[in-house]
Amino acid sequence: MSMNWTVETLGPIVDAEIAALPADMQAAFLRVAERIEAVGLERVGAPHIKHLQDKLWEMRFNGRDGIARALYVTAIGRRVIVVHTFVEKTQKTPRAALKLAEQRAKEISS
Repeated sequence: MSMNWTVETLGPIVDAEIAALPADMQAAFLRVAERIEAVGLERVGAPHIKHLQDKLWEMRFNGRDGIARALYVTAIGRRVIVVHTFVEKTQKTPRAALKLAEQRAKEISS
């Protein structure tokens, strides 16, 4: 059993959200994801990772156009599953984004 974390997405919907990000934000997302896989989720802290509520966490990353967020949950087998990605318009994570992420997270059998 590997002790490494893996970062994955919920599927095509989230893949499309990531693909829709500006290129520099996509690159920043990949850097955070690769860091989690390299050193472990426990060792990647603020400002890149923040707990939101219940099982929901967020990765924060920047680009020229501002800040983007990837909301995720963790699952058995040391998996980080990204359930929603978007460009941040305000400092606070929008309620609609949280609701959407929670709905999508329910599809994951933990």
